[in-house]
Amino acid sequence: MNTHFPFAQSRREFLFRSGGGLGGIALNYLHSQETLARASGLSSNPLAEKKPHFAPKAKRVIFMFMVGGPSQMDLFDPKPGLVKWAGKPLPESTGRPKSQFTTGNEVILPSTRKFAKHGNSGIEISDLMPNLATCADDICFLRACWCSNTVHAPAMYELHSGRTQMGWPSLGSWVTYGLGSVSENLPAYCVMPQPEGVPEGGAPCWSGAFLPPVYQGTLLRRGPNPIINLKPPPDTSEEQNKRAFDLVQKLNAAQSIGDAELEARASSYELAFKMQKHAPDAVDLAKETESTKKAYGLDDKATADFGTRLLLARRLVERGVRFVTVYSGGGPLVTQWDAHDNINTNHEKMCGHVDKPIAALLKDLKQRGMLKDTLVVWCSEFGRTPNSQGGKGRDHNPHGYTMWMAGGGAKGGTVVGSTDEFGLKTVDDPVGPNDFHATILHLLGLDHEKLTYRHSGRDERLTDVGGFVVEKALE
Repeated sequence: MNTHFPFAQSRREFLFRSGGGLGGIALNYLHSQETLARASGLSSNPLAEKKPHFAPKAKRVIFMFMVGGPSQMDLFDPKPGLVKWAGKPLPESTGRPKSQFTTGNEVILPSTRKFAKHGNSGIEISDLMPNLATCADDICFLRACWCSNTVHAPAMYELHSGRTQMGWPSLGSWVTYGLGSVSENLPAYCVMPQPEGVPEGGAPCWSGAFLPPVYQGTLLRRGPNPIINLKPPPDTSEEQNKRAFDLVQKLNAAQSIGDAELEARASSYELAFKMQKHAPDAVDLAKETESTKKAYGLDDKATADFGTRLLLARRLVERGVRFVTVYSGGGPLVTQWDAHDNINTNHEKMCGHVDKPIAALLKDLKQRGMLKDTLVVWCSEFGRTPNSQGGKGRDHNPHGYTMWMAGGGAKGGTVVGSTDEFGLKTVDDPVGPNDFHATILHLLGLDHEKLTYRHSGRDERLTDVGGFVVEKALE
């Protein structure tokens, strides 16, 4: 090598010395674009907080997903008329739709639950949810929800990502992509499945898919280390760890000008480093009062798990986490809401796990002044059939079921939509997955038609080419 072209040189020097300086010109352009972006208030950090399209009602979301499909006519959508049809098949006028394990000709199974009106709104809720019933005036019930699949995993993907296939970004990923993170020390999007197992749909339910990886959900587990691989090696001191991190940051900074992928990766490493200090505090429930822990049911074996995760969810959103998903129910071999054999036995158990903690969450958020800008969502992949399976159970029903929202601009003490006299199909104000997602994004100040990402030559969006905001569900 001659002295004019030494072997040891940086990438910047190589670009300036080669190609007649054209490489240097290009690098200078990229550097100037980066400088202009920062000067105009933009950040190279992909999780930097972003302005919504319009003034939001909600700033954060706690998304509770009931795995397996709760029964609408046994919880939130009373159908007393089923009694006169007991032991008879659905009338032919309904079309007697087939489901996953039933032909549609099975006899009708009336609900044995007792319904009562609650709150000033007088909304009817069954005896399976006595604690939640005390929050009726804060909840907007969507009684005419529908989806397009009767199989668990595809229906879960549709409710999470708007598509029945894997490979599409989840709602939480779209929200963090559109709004960024409020916290510099915690993930923007956290996911808490049951300890016994993840839902049947698995990781694609919280995947970022083709969005940059920084927007996918961060899985939190129970125990002293909820985020795996977070702590440095035991033989590495905090000072050593800090010096190593600073060196890596300097090397990244020297090489990443104009390289969005490398800058995103560097931001992720920086977040991971900050989490080493701040995440343990966020998940430390010892700092909560005994009365709070008792309200969430941490002193009861039946409610301790779900209550713990909801209390963690409140602590996370309190510290700036944008989106938290909490699952009730796991995979096909784990207890879930999939009541094929005995609807009463199953729902008494599952409601016993979640009823008290959910009511505690709503009241806790309200008492702290957080419910007004925290959207709490209760949802599932589908509902259940009015006709029986095996005499005591119910099969999957995608044609009409109930989900609900509270806080964050949702209109409390309201029922939107209705199903037919059997609780089988939607009648008024149907809400499909795209409508559901469009409404959640709207409450967060995001226009679902404008929130797009260029992928494979197409501007993709969460709601694809459909979706309407459910105006009746808004304050």
